Amino acid sequence: MAARTRFSLAQARRVALSAQGFSDGRPDAPSSRHLARVLQRSNLLQIDSVNVLVRAHYMPLFSRLGAYDRELLERAAYHPRKRTAFEYWGHEASLIRLDLHPLFRWRMDRAARGEGIYGGIARFGREKRAFIEDVKREIAARGPIGAGELSIGGKGQGSWWGWSDGKRALEWLFWAGEVTTATRRGFERLYDLPERVLPSSVLNAPTPSEDEAQRELLRLSIRALGIASERCLRDYFRLDTTDAKKRIPELVEAGDLVPVTVEGWSGPVYLDPQARLPRKIEARALVSPFDPIVWERSRTERLFDFRYRIEIYTPAEKREFGYYCLPFLLGDRIVARLDLKADRAAGRLIVHAIHPEASCHPDEIAEPMGAELRLMADWLGLSDITAPKTWARRLGL
Repeated sequence: MAARTRFSLAQARRVALSAQGFSDGRPDAPSSRHLARVLQRSNLLQIDSVNVLVRAHYMPLFSRLGAYDRELLERAAYHPRKRTAFEYWGHEASLIRLDLHPLFRWRMDRAARGEGIYGGIARFGREKRAFIEDVKREIAARGPIGAGELSIGGKGQGSWWGWSDGKRALEWLFWAGEVTTATRRGFERLYDLPERVLPSSVLNAPTPSEDEAQRELLRLSIRALGIASERCLRDYFRLDTTDAKKRIPELVEAGDLVPVTVEGWSGPVYLDPQARLPRKIEARALVSPFDPIVWERSRTERLFDFRYRIEIYTPAEKREFGYYCLPFLLGDRIVARLDLKADRAAGRLIVHAIHPEASCHPDEIAEPMGAELRLMADWLGLSDITAPKTWARRLGL
């Protein structure tokens, strides 16, 4: 890009969407090469347990590639010899490009010291070190196994967060990089030692200093975002504010971050010096709540004038839009949100509700929305789509 330092909001949107691959057309037959290209751009895929539609880590690939074979991601994440990703805390729990493993060792080291780790787990690590070592020895002897298969540590209580001591020990070891995810059984994580899961070429790669690792993570962040505030830069890999504030000026001085201004944005804004500004974005995508283009909600509001909150944890009577609403991206705008559910037993994609943005007439967005819903239903192996009567006709269902 030329030495542009001022951007309109529409230009900033196009830069951001291009950085995430939405300026590319979808391939006719998505392959492992296309998957790798998406992961090269985004660096990671956030993992979440919600399965009302499809697990979160599958969706960003669908949004960019269309109806790809989900087995491609399974192989990339968990194949014993051909994996190209590993699980760790990137942006929350994530599948991260395998070659980036050395950049997270400083975070593992901090976790082992009880720093930068969820408070309860850090406290458990301080108080139960001998027990944690016993759990690690059992993983070494028996892995890969799930938390419920440990011979010590007992069972959890009640909800998903009612972890057993064994599960807490495993999560401490996972944070500290002393165990990793070998594979998953359903959605259950199976733990093993890194040296039995990850290639020796990755484990033996040099470990950068903490400062350099953080600089490189911020470089990767700006490439993935295209244009970003300081808050968005550090949020991408969940860097601490103190760390980011030290590293960002260094990257500006090195020319890896270019200070710019964006119409209507306050505070420092930075541009990737290699960013592209397409003349037009012709995207059509249903977007997961855990997609990089919407996961930092204040950025979503600034870029798209779209206030977005996931309402899973909101009591039903207080929900404004629905349990699991997905933004619908059309061109370079988010034009609606759809409350969706996959009824797998009935083979049906249920559209509970559609909420167009105030500036978007339903008839202008219905045809591409219907096409995207049919593509999603086919991808998920669902033979039928149901929608509210007022929308079913418009969508051509």
